Amino acid sequence: MKTVVLAGGAGTRLRQRVPDLPKPMASVAGRPFLEYLLDRLLAAGLREITLSVGYRADSIIAHFGDAYGEARLSYAVEKQPLGTGGAMAHALSGASEAALVLNGDTLLEVDYAKLIDWYLREPVRVAMVLKPVPDTARYGSVEISGERVTGFAEKGKAGAGLINAGVYIVQPAVFAQFGLSGRFSFEQDLLARHCKALSPRAFPTEAYFIDIGVPEDYERAQGELPRVAHGR
Repeated sequence: MKTVVLAGGAGTRLRQRVPDLPKPMASVAGRPFLEYLLDRLLAAGLREITLSVGYRADSIIAHFGDAYGEARLSYAVEKQPLGTGGAMAHALSGASEAALVLNGDTLLEVDYAKLIDWYLREPVRVAMVLKPVPDTARYGSVEISGERVTGFAEKGKAGAGLINAGVYIVQPAVFAQFGLSGRFSFEQDLLARHCKALSPRAFPTEAYFIDIGVPEDYERAQGELPRVAHGR
């Protein structure tokens, strides 16, 4: 299955620690965060990976080139910011088969091969991975019934629940089906706005998860990610 990694974020909240680099290139224990994510994809046997890049795209392209280990890399370059949804649609332009899509600033130690097998047993337009956390306030929560997503709660509401882990399987035709193009948010303009019609499949997991988008979790990643990587 083709894989797309959304790696175009500027990382404004990390600016003091990561000056002038895309967020996925932030150094974690001496390595770009994106390398940890790509290692996980390689371990699952995924070999066709597109990096969706925008801010300082040159730094990512220069570092990785056209291959990472056994994976062939290609690039979908945003000439202007397209939002998460627009970036996905741009990266999947011309594709017809479902693709695995990941946020480039989060890492989830899920079994991607198992996730893909689960999806292929009942393909839908969008499937999403969910992670239970003690407090959903930072992320907003996801409501499910059985194996289907039924709604989303805004950020700020405290309490335990499921959050969007930033890992999806997406059929490229879904964007045109809902009239979405140009710059748009995958989370707000597709998932939340069209949740009832879309009825995404939900894949909850207890796998290790970290989002380096805020300084405190970026600092936490410095110690945790090397241990997680060595523990595979």
